[in-house]
Amino acid sequence: QVQLVESGGGLVQPGGSLRLSCAASGTIFSIYNMGWYRQPPGKQRELVAIINDGVTHYADSVKGRFTASRDNAKNTVDLRMDSLKPEDTAVYYCYAVVKTDYMRGPSAYWGQGTQVTVSS
Repeated sequence: QVQLVESGGGLVQPGGSLRLSCAASGTIFSIYNMGWYRQPPGKQRELVAIINDGVTHYADSVKGRFTASRDNAKNTVDLRMDSLKPEDTAVYYCYAVVKTDYMRGPSAYWGQGTQVTVSS
């Protein structure tokens, strides 16, 4: 019903920058929360940044370095990552809470994930 497709991951040196993008498509009536999670190797998935009603919440570990932005008209969310550190290495997942029909409650959807590796 709803697909989230990420792009933009890759290998970058410490201190470098990357930009991730995510586009939602399918049967979309409205999108509530939209943002990014990540799963470092051997660890649990964790919140990176989430946007709802124009307010962005960031994990403490990325504040001041990452910037999330959302285009409600295009159903997209981007993540600009600057001053990357090796500990930012993870699979990054796009996340959205979507209402597919005005009669139904919202459901959570995940992208397939994109690898970000920060290494020299």
